Amino acid sequence: MSASDRPASASSASAPASSPASSPASSSSLKNFGTLNLANRFATLGPDFYTRLSPQPLPEPYLVGFSADAARLLGWSPEAARDPEFLATFAGNQPLPGGDPLASVYSGHQFGVWAGQLGDGRALLLGEADGAGGRWEIQLKGGGLTPYSRMGDGRAVLRSSIREFLCSEAMFHLGVPTTRALCVIGSDAPVRRETIETAAVVTRLSPSFIRFGHFEHFWAAGQHEALRQLADFTIDHHYPHCRDADNPYLALLEAVCDATAELIAHWQAVGFCHGVMNTDNMSILGLTIDYGPFGFLDAFNAHHICNHSDTQGRYAYQAQPNVAYWNLFCLAQALLPLFGEGDEAIERAQSVLPVFKTRFAEEIDLRMRAKLGLRESHADDEALINRLFKLMHEGRVDFTHLFRSLATLQLDNPAADAPLRDMFIDRPGFDAWAVDYRARLRHEASTDAKRAVAMRLVNPKYVLRNHLAEVAIRQAQVKDFSEVDTLLRVLSRPYDEQPEFARYAELPPDWAGQLEVSCSS
Repeated sequence: MSASDRPASASSASAPASSPASSPASSSSLKNFGTLNLANRFATLGPDFYTRLSPQPLPEPYLVGFSADAARLLGWSPEAARDPEFLATFAGNQPLPGGDPLASVYSGHQFGVWAGQLGDGRALLLGEADGAGGRWEIQLKGGGLTPYSRMGDGRAVLRSSIREFLCSEAMFHLGVPTTRALCVIGSDAPVRRETIETAAVVTRLSPSFIRFGHFEHFWAAGQHEALRQLADFTIDHHYPHCRDADNPYLALLEAVCDATAELIAHWQAVGFCHGVMNTDNMSILGLTIDYGPFGFLDAFNAHHICNHSDTQGRYAYQAQPNVAYWNLFCLAQALLPLFGEGDEAIERAQSVLPVFKTRFAEEIDLRMRAKLGLRESHADDEALINRLFKLMHEGRVDFTHLFRSLATLQLDNPAADAPLRDMFIDRPGFDAWAVDYRARLRHEASTDAKRAVAMRLVNPKYVLRNHLAEVAIRQAQVKDFSEVDTLLRVLSRPYDEQPEFARYAELPPDWAGQLEVSCSS
């Protein structure tokens, strides 16, 4: 990438010395919904990294969904969304007092192909606030055109905004590292996708929205000092322990490998498919970010593709660990100028990347044993787990339903297995597996009651299945947001029985198999 390909901000959007970026954090109060001590540390990186601009107003906005749990991260009351200023602020219609909105530039590989400069095409970082658990960047997604929108319109649509809002919060309550979602605000403003839809804005929260693609951008542009500046920023604010290493940048790569391995193991263990694991959609903090065409597995298929746009199956369920490693390889390549010279830099990167494979193997083993109620590690566990997945794949057994139901297996009563074995086409195959599973449980003196409690703590009963989201979306399109609220409430307790909401744990209806989710949002 040549210097002429840099974002317009590099030459035309410099911040004055008195801008919020260079001044201390400012306190802002928005009447009834809370006080924020705002800053924007990312803005201190300078105009090569972003363009300053304000959101485009959203006409006649209305509240679609609100997470009181996310509001508490900012120190706000669960009643915050009742304040009229809340709606205006997070629709992008009035500034967040003390905020310093900007869109960041990054590049990346999309579907394995270098895509060049990308950037926040519809997202705006409003500022950063101290809150529960640290600092939270506040970002609008769908806030209008930016210099990085390319051929897009800078807007998000209602359906995808509801999906992102619900899944961000659902993943948090599942225990999966993720960005959070404060609210969804809708409008009747038309947005053209495959058809005419309506606009919406999601307010997202994260300790940082820095992606692998941010580093790739400055590597590809040959801006090695900017690359170093970004790496130093990331270390100082998010991985401070790396600063004491012999080479802090190698330590940074190792820390990101470690965090990413843990993330992907979480995904695999709950049956989550991201759908678009481009390098620009990979968080440097190991968080689930950019909920586009995601999906939770229903009938288990190791080759399941949740993204209708992914015609080659690059991001299929079973491919996610290898894709994550490939993305880390791209990140390592981008960081090479910080590792040393020539072959020495390559050798150093190659010495760190295997951390991902080692840590992922440890994490997935830990999580899969927990899903089966196994307290100890045994040499034959991997074979036992793989045999179960093979039976599930061949019989298209429902992923969530099976693992939740396995907690009912009785060690000394195989005759009670009927509901479990009926989930499988190959019932004799399940019977043979169950014999070995019981032997494995006896090996560690497992007891039914304790094991069942432990298994229900790691095997959710409720996940955001596509058909549940679709029902909420269809109702929201006619201004009925009750199902969004109900799903948010149900998914905040995914491991509890919740008998009043048992229908949300039922197997998908036949029509759910016809649902398609694509990159269009």
